[in-house]
Amino acid sequence: MSDRLPGFSTLAVHAGAQPDPTTGARATPIYQTTSFVFNDADHAASLFGLQAFGNIYTRIGNPTNAVLEERVAALEGGTAALAVASGHAAQVVVLQQLLQPGDEFIAARKLYGGSINQFTHAFKSFGWNVVWADSDDIASFERAVTPRTKAIFIESIANPGGSITDIEAISTVARKAGVPLIVDNTLASPYLIRPIDHGADIVVHSLTKFLGGHGNSLGGIIVDAGTFDWSTGGKYPMLSEPRPEYHGIRLQETFGNFAFAIACRVLGLRDLGPALSPFNAFMILTGIETLPLRMQKHCDNAKAVAEFLAGHPAVASVSYAGLASDKYNQLARKYAPKGAGAVFTFSLKGGYDAGVSLVSKLQLFSHLANVGDTRSLVIHPASTTHSQLDDAAKVKSGAGPDVVRLSIGIEDKEDLIADLEQALGA
Repeated sequence: MSDRLPGFSTLAVHAGAQPDPTTGARATPIYQTTSFVFNDADHAASLFGLQAFGNIYTRIGNPTNAVLEERVAALEGGTAALAVASGHAAQVVVLQQLLQPGDEFIAARKLYGGSINQFTHAFKSFGWNVVWADSDDIASFERAVTPRTKAIFIESIANPGGSITDIEAISTVARKAGVPLIVDNTLASPYLIRPIDHGADIVVHSLTKFLGGHGNSLGGIIVDAGTFDWSTGGKYPMLSEPRPEYHGIRLQETFGNFAFAIACRVLGLRDLGPALSPFNAFMILTGIETLPLRMQKHCDNAKAVAEFLAGHPAVASVSYAGLASDKYNQLARKYAPKGAGAVFTFSLKGGYDAGVSLVSKLQLFSHLANVGDTRSLVIHPASTTHSQLDDAAKVKSGAGPDVVRLSIGIEDKEDLIADLEQALGA
């Protein structure tokens, strides 16, 4: 190729990959092996001491996974990435590098219910404390900052309501506080929003969702933007202080603008162990090749379905940023001009019972706890994904008792609308 920078669709197909040098295989092979042979004793020692890059053991790295990591880093505009077993695993590994017992991180209240549960309950056993803020009130993030604050966590498009977060405004708060901004970009994918372009320092994904796109493989990924100085103020000793397990290496000093990705691999993945299967990496890579085509279809379908629901007499309200009347429409125009995503919610006039009833009457939509599939999906969050929250917290997170969440697939929009119409009529 010439010196021109490849476009998004080209990167989705080619980034990180090349024909296999031994066999000539064009598709990235599945390196289904636990471990790798060293050239000699010196080679092995250099790999274990972080003096050389290479493969040791699939828990730490694998050639199939490496292609996936390079591809997503390229799509997000980051310096490096690390693939792990799930989106939840990505969040654990990220925060392990940043927080010590007693430290705090600020999180937007509008999050996936599983993340709210993980942050509120599971992380307490690590001594990590979450402080909640309102993504509609940027000042609430400023008020939440304390000397113990080590990070801010938001979703670019919030699950379940599909609201758009003002990434740049919250990034300004993070910069002032001297902490990294972590953005979960799962619902947007880099096709719609690239958070690093708007001030994010770390991006995480559940690869299970739109990047993989076919509902067949779990995975998560961490992308290092290479923008944060981890040596400032001594807040992040995992990166700035000598690591005794690696002969005193300071990761920030040695690895520069991809030090965070290295820390996640050699301190997080190595010891916590949430490794991604090479087979899953292969499946997700295959899905990413069609990401631009799928995401545009997802968004076009979602807008059509949202417009239908907004005009239906049984529907009380629709929360979809792609609608001109939606409170997040201006943010959608700024951050996601190609489409406001495919996941959104609507409220039924019949309340909780109507939501549960609707889910049972749909025929084409699959009732399950996932998003980002080629198939259209439906769930009633208050009785499932957000059921662990009290009623007030459900409402604050966008999952009130009358709310139904849709993840719009790539079927014909007319068929999706017909299914909703019969279910609402019934």
